[in-house]
Order: sequence, then C-alpha cells, then structure tokens
Amino acid sequence: MSRSHPNWRPAQPRLALAQLGIGISHAHKRLLLRCLTISLLFIASGCNAGTSFQNPFAPDPKLKEPLTVGPNASPTPATSSPNALPADFPVYPQARLQSTTQTPDLGTVTTWTTADPIDFVYKFYQQELTAKQWEIVTPPSDSNPLLTAKQAQTTVSIEPQTSTDKQQTGVTTFTISLLGATDAATTTPTPTPTATTHTPTTSPLPTTKSIVKLPTATADYVKDLNQIGVLTSAESAPNRIVTRREYARWLVAAHNRITGSQPTQQVKLATTDTKPAFQDVPSTNPDFPSIQGLAEAGLIPSPLSGDATSVLFRPDTPLTREQMILWKVPLDTRQPLPTASLDAVKQTWGFQDAGKIDPKAMRAVLADFQNGDRSNIRRAFGYTTLFQPKKTVNVGEVATTLWYFGANSEGLSARDAVQVER
Repeated sequence: MSRSHPNWRPAQPRLALAQLGIGISHAHKRLLLRCLTISLLFIASGCNAGTSFQNPFAPDPKLKEPLTVGPNASPTPATSSPNALPADFPVYPQARLQSTTQTPDLGTVTTWTTADPIDFVYKFYQQELTAKQWEIVTPPSDSNPLLTAKQAQTTVSIEPQTSTDKQQTGVTTFTISLLGATDAATTTPTPTPTATTHTPTTSPLPTTKSIVKLPTATADYVKDLNQIGVLTSAESAPNRIVTRREYARWLVAAHNRITGSQPTQQVKLATTDTKPAFQDVPSTNPDFPSIQGLAEAGLIPSPLSGDATSVLFRPDTPLTREQMILWKVPLDTRQPLPTASLDAVKQTWGFQDAGKIDPKAMRAVLADFQNGDRSNIRRAFGYTTLFQPKKTVNVGEVATTLWYFGANSEGLSARDAVQVER
C-alpha cells in the first residue's frame, strides 16, 4: 500500500519471538499469558493486603502480652510472700496466703485458707509455737476461739474468720495478726553514709517516735494521757497489745485523774490487807490495788459480784474488745447496765457477728450505743459492721477509750485534766 493511500498507517515495529530465536507453540502462548495474569493478580492483592501480607511471618501480637491468671486459679502459695511474716515463723503446710495488710494500728495481718478444720490449725500452731519458745497466753476455746501467743515484745493472734461466700464451703479461713516487733521486717535499711553525709547524733524520744505513727486524733489522746501520768514513754508503742492487768491499771488511773475534781466519783484503790478477789492476783502483785479496787466496786466480773466462775483474773492475758467495753462503760453511764438481747444489739449496732459477743459484755455494748458520738466503740474502731469481740486491742485503741469519761456531752476528758494541772 502506497503512502498516498487514505488508509495507510506507519507500520508498528514489533519483535517476533522467532526473531529472538525462540520457538513457541500456540498452546504455550496461552499458558504463558495465564501465568502472567496470575502473577499480576498476586501483586495487586499484595498491595491491598497491608502489613499482613508484607510480614506474613510476624509473631501474633496477642502473644506479646504476658498471660494472666484468672480469679479461679490456685491461690499463691504461702512461701510466695516472704515479708508477710518473719522468716522463722511457722506456716501451716496446707494453708494458702490470700492477703496481707499492714497498718499503723493493727500491724501485720495475714489471711489464710485451708481445707482442714480449724482444730488442725490450732493444734499445729500450739505445738510449733511452743517448740519455738513462744508462750501460749490464751488457748482457743468454744467461748473464745482465739489463740494468742507471746515471745519477748511480740504477740501473735490466730483467729478463724467466717466466710459469706457460698463457693467457700468446706474452706477454713483464718487470720494471723503479728504485733509488737514488726518494724524490723518492714523498715528499709539505712544506707551507709558517705564522707559528705551528716548523720544526726540524737534520736527522737520514745514517746514521740511512737505517737507519730498514730492518726492525729489518737496521737493527741496518747499525748494527753502521757501528760497526766497514765501512760509512760515505754508504754506508748501504738501497735503493742494491751494486757488485762495494764488496762485495769490505766482504767483506774485515767478515771481518777480525769475526774480529780469530783472526789465522790473516784475508784478507791484496795489496800494490801484486803482479801484477794482473784486467786492469781495476790496482795503482793504490783497491780493488786487497781484490779482489786475494780472488783470491790463491782466494775469487773468476780466472785464479789456473784460470778462464781471468775476466780481467775488472768492478768497477763491480752485484753479483748468486749472486755474493754465491759469494764469501761459503767464508768461512763454510772447506772446499772440495761438488759440486752441479741436482737437489740443487731437492731442498734447492726453487727453481723453480734452472736459472738459474751452475754455479760452484750449489756455494755448496748449501753455504749446510747452514748452517741461519745461511744467508745465508735471512737476506738470507727464505723464498722463487725465488732470482732474476741479480737485483742492495742495501745492506740485503749488510749482512745480512756481519754473521755461520761455520757454524751456530760463528761470530762484527759485534755480537761491537762488544763487543770496547768
């Protein structure tokens, strides 16, 4: 076709496979086209697939986070918390540690669970603590399911707890409270000072060191009682458990000093020629005047008040909450304690464990409720739905109750006594 022809187009240059010396059949051409098409599709899909296609061998991002154990897994073994109790303190082999709390007022309180009955736990600790030179102060009983032992300045209390969890059927829960010598286990060691470090050569007074660990209000109570001579510096350690003899001594001393302007309201101290009311508190006992004086006044249960079973005072036994209230409330109300029932205590205080309160103490607990915000229970323990009547009390709680005597607004405090002495 000549260039002058209207349909003439310049010939497109092309390179035949034959010119390259490649021989290919028609069937092979079709196969080659299919392969090219599939390759293009893979390339296109790779561009749209994002990071999943670009990095097909990357690790599963879900596996980057550590696995966590659910709430239904086995609890932590007892040995997993080395700071919960001293290293040499015996741990019940079948028990599991559930929680550990540390407070200025209560010290170290650990909660444990086991499938064994509480009697097995008691037997174990009575044997082990005795073997380790602990003194069993209060063995557990049906009326007082509390095991208390003492070694030097450290006191341990082991007490069963009632669980409201229906899934915990067949599981025994108990707490171990360690008071007295816990500072060494929880205090951070002081680093060795360098040449440029100036270490103070004087240390704070024992009373100040103890009081600063208490809440502000409680610290003021301890300080006021210290100023009027009820508590000494050595007795002001806030976490230390109070014994029955100490409370009897402080109760009489605090009451007589605070009500010093009212001689007719004083508790008379007994003389050494008085016949002892308790077999274990002879007249030679240094606390005989206070303990015997309370018994003579009918303020504590004794054979003098018609309680033939209270022939022993047990002066070195730790004081419990219900005993503290039972001895103190009559000095507040100055009236016979009211008749009390379990329902009455539940309706007023709302205590879930009201059934554990001793019937003699229940009357004082009910009367204390009528004292409003001046109630000993409210001031010492705050708002609570558990009274825990068999639980031991410490110096801070005792000081709070002894700071004030009286009903409602008609009373006197240790602060009043401090101001009078000035």
